[in-house]
Amino acid sequence: MTRAQAIPGEHVRIAMDAWTEPYWLAAKAGRLVAPRCAICGTFRMPPGPFCPECQSQQIDWAELSGEGVLFSFAVCHRSPFPGKVADFTYVPAVVSLPDAGGVRLVSNLIDVEPESIRIDMPLQVVFSEIAGGWKVPLFRPTRGS
Repeated sequence: MTRAQAIPGEHVRIAMDAWTEPYWLAAKAGRLVAPRCAICGTFRMPPGPFCPECQSQQIDWAELSGEGVLFSFAVCHRSPFPGKVADFTYVPAVVSLPDAGGVRLVSNLIDVEPESIRIDMPLQVVFSEIAGGWKVPLFRPTRGS
């Protein structure tokens, strides 16, 4: 069976601004963080300038456990880089982060056979190196799931 794998890191690049830089710096250090409003406590993802609840721009960065729950996914069998990278299986996913109020993060699943993926599957973050020495959070099933 074909296992889902990461998109080749040399083809992945990030865009960063003042609102997302703490997220990417934490990921580079192997830590998953989420912005939380310093006024009302609402988590938000992706990081952005305004709290969706109170519109405050004050942010605290909460370190998360890295645990997630699969909310949605797709299985892709063709390279997103035709002509540059041979076809492979990858799984874009939306992951709920329980210790961040359930906000959702778009990522990829790895080290899993697509046939065994199920909604509500417990996941754990891992970090994969990409272009420029940065890292992105990916998720794999927790042991025993």
